[in-house]
Amino acid sequence: MCIRDSLVTLLLNNPLGITEIARHMEVAPGEVADDIEHLMKSLKHSEYRLVVTPAECRKCGFAFHKDKFHRPGKCPQCHGNWISEPMFEVREKS
Repeated sequence: MCIRDSLVTLLLNNPLGITEIARHMEVAPGEVADDIEHLMKSLKHSEYRLVVTPAECRKCGFAFHKDKFHRPGKCPQCHGNWISEPMFEVREKS
């Protein structure tokens, strides 16, 4: 089974970050980011949608853009580096 095919099954109602996805799929996190980008485009024509919970600074609460797939190194607001990883989940369209 292709990584992209199994991504939908893995992420269906199960939010995960890129690191966790890479661990489940036994691939490098960089490969997962590319596959998620492709998945985002291909789900537009299916009964599913990709829900992205953006990375967030745990110190000040600053939320990063949803198009950032990797955990940023530093918060632009408080310059802290305690940042949560963005989470990805596949849900059925309502």
